[in-house]
Amino acid sequence: MAMDLAAFGRFTRTFQPGEMIFSEYEPGDTFYLIQSGRVQLQKIIGDIERTLDILQPSEMFGEMAILENSPRSATAIALDEVKVLEFNSQNFDILLLGNPQIALKLLRMFSKRIYDSKRRFMILTLPDPQAKVADVFLMLDETQADNDKTLNHREFKCSVDDVAHWAGMSVNETRTILGHFVTQRRVEMFPDRIIVRNINDFSRFVGSRRNSSK
Repeated sequence: MAMDLAAFGRFTRTFQPGEMIFSEYEPGDTFYLIQSGRVQLQKIIGDIERTLDILQPSEMFGEMAILENSPRSATAIALDEVKVLEFNSQNFDILLLGNPQIALKLLRMFSKRIYDSKRRFMILTLPDPQAKVADVFLMLDETQADNDKTLNHREFKCSVDDVAHWAGMSVNETRTILGHFVTQRRVEMFPDRIIVRNINDFSRFVGSRRNSSK
């Protein structure tokens, strides 16, 4: 996302590697736009602390504190020396009112981030690892507008590492499950893409696992 934020330099903050930016469940009234470095988002699910995402420069986090006036839903930790722009409800209003083009881009980003966070949480809370992997493809299918929805066949430009990241699982475990799906003729794997032969089959499979866990 290319935005001219030079005028907001006074809102810059720097965090050192390993420093906690904010903690899950604490109150918050600020959100952050990464200028440099990486930020890891972690969440406790059950008794296990899981990595939700690793954010890169130009990405935003902590926005739910502004949008929903709610406690932090995850812990944010600086992986590198991280420079961010820190916004609160007051200077966020200034940002929106003074920069309508930036405001539109931010609102679109907010909408996507809200969807991504809630959809990722749905994957992580599935108890069955195979269902988690299958649900990753359902999530990708929901976000790929160019897919022909009249066909069951789907092609995704992603790697095993990508699927493992979205499922919150190790690469080795993810590769084993994908190999199992290959044996079942549910997927085909290539170096630069993964083909799901019947997306509706995965939808039924994930739905049954989600219902059985309720």
